[in-house]
Amino acid sequence: MSCTIRIPTQLRNLTNQEAAITVDGATVGEALKALAASYEGFSERLFDEAGHLRRFVNVFLADEDIRFLEHLATPVADGQTISIVPAVAGG
Repeated sequence: MSCTIRIPTQLRNLTNQEAAITVDGATVGEALKALAASYEGFSERLFDEAGHLRRFVNVFLADEDIRFLEHLATPVADGQTISIVPAVAGG
């Protein structure tokens, strides 16, 4: 399955300023791993040492938070969009 991953501004330095990247993957996890394999530095920003999505990284599939779906095992249909949304803190 081919899908598009929206890259947040904070991570575009890793994709030569590309705002969206097309990758193949049957699940959200496969798609994110394909992105990480293609662009150096993404793996460390997205995944912890155990291969789990970092706490401060929010991922949405077609505007649905994957934490309320099947997390990284959430199936991706051809043409769907995955959005990476880093948590923002402030005071």
